[in-house]
Amino acid sequence: MRRFKDADRGSQPTPPIIPQLEVDEDSSGLVGTFQPGMATITASNAFFQNLGTNGRTCFTCHQPQTGWTVSAASIRARFDASAGVDPIFRLVDGATCPTDDVSSFGAKRKAYKLVIDKGLIRIGIGLPPTPPTNLQFAVTAVDDPYNCTTNPATGLTSPTSGILSMYRRPLPSTNLGFLSAITIMWDGREPSLAHQSIDATRIHAQADADPTTEQQKEIVAFESGIFTAQIFDGGAHDLNADGATGGPVALSLQLAKFFVGVNDPLGQNPTGAKFDPNIFDLFRPWLGLHGADNETRDRQSIARGEEVFNTTNITITGVTGLNDVLNLPSIAGFCGTCHDTPNVGNHSVKAPLNIGIANAGANAPPALDISGLPVFTLKCTQGPLAGQTFVVTDPGRALITGNCADIGKVKGPILRGLASRAPYFHNGSAATLLDAVNFYDQRFKIGFTNEQKKDLVNFLNTL
Repeated sequence: MRRFKDADRGSQPTPPIIPQLEVDEDSSGLVGTFQPGMATITASNAFFQNLGTNGRTCFTCHQPQTGWTVSAASIRARFDASAGVDPIFRLVDGATCPTDDVSSFGAKRKAYKLVIDKGLIRIGIGLPPTPPTNLQFAVTAVDDPYNCTTNPATGLTSPTSGILSMYRRPLPSTNLGFLSAITIMWDGREPSLAHQSIDATRIHAQADADPTTEQQKEIVAFESGIFTAQIFDGGAHDLNADGATGGPVALSLQLAKFFVGVNDPLGQNPTGAKFDPNIFDLFRPWLGLHGADNETRDRQSIARGEEVFNTTNITITGVTGLNDVLNLPSIAGFCGTCHDTPNVGNHSVKAPLNIGIANAGANAPPALDISGLPVFTLKCTQGPLAGQTFVVTDPGRALITGNCADIGKVKGPILRGLASRAPYFHNGSAATLLDAVNFYDQRFKIGFTNEQKKDLVNFLNTL
């Protein structure tokens, strides 16, 4: 996509130092980032350096006040403040298509609509060639409001060749020590953080050369050495008070207890230990608080929300990557069945799942907003699912493997620092955490009460 060049120029404003404990305001209170080692001088770390040609750095899309990713609110503010010339607004992936008109302020607002409204960047991925993959599906129809996938110059050249443009949220570049094997990017397409730093520099920063080995090490060392979590809540106040263990410092200590499969419900824990659905214990001491003041009531609500997360029985059906793998049409599960890493909330082994977020058409997900996203119709032409048709806003991991069984599958992200980085899910379809809770409630027919929803949202906002 280097042939699509921007007229806009300008570097990324960057603070001179990221202190050992960085604290920033967010929508729920304060989010904190902790470095167990020492502060980082940005001028001496490649994460913050301009290694490309369009003014971007890693820091352009990964900043502490938004949980080391972006939020839609922050991007709107950056667009208005810069009149659309901030480095995040670049045709290569900030626009709905690199051929978009950005010749005026109004044209830019239209071209950058998805990143402004939902914090989505364009990800162009080619259909996997045969060989080495055995592509099991063809793209038989595309409803593309941006004419990017449907334009042969930027998209498909046949039902089984060319590029599909999806729109996804940038994942946080923090808490990465808790990633399980091969779970880098939503679809797991990157084999390592070092390799991801190369692709990010080449693609997003439009660099002419790979970062050096030393620069790769600096990037990986920084993003692997920071821990981010909510540290202060507007109602409950300090999240490590009265015996609670919220915040990034306590999270950093959790890393010593983590290993791949640490609490896996699929029986892949190398120690043989059984799965424990009580994933979080950060605010358990607050269950015993007494008092009628607002702070105490808010802390009690958060503790109840943690219990809702840990103990609610969920009948899991129709989740590819889980029900089909276990050959169980129905699984008696919990939130922690898919969010099993203790006090972190991602899956502790490689387990891309399709819970229906990417569905479109008649099977569109309840309580979510998928408007503005392209819709792809995929017909399985071979393999175990031959003859089946899928209508999705994102083929997910299937674009990496070529397998129909992987259509719509993405990984579950780490749940810390949620309040700072709305909207939610890989396609930004949940504007708020309540929208996300409502989706799960309707999708799995859980039957949450209004109080349970409120408590659960209050808890998620403190992670």
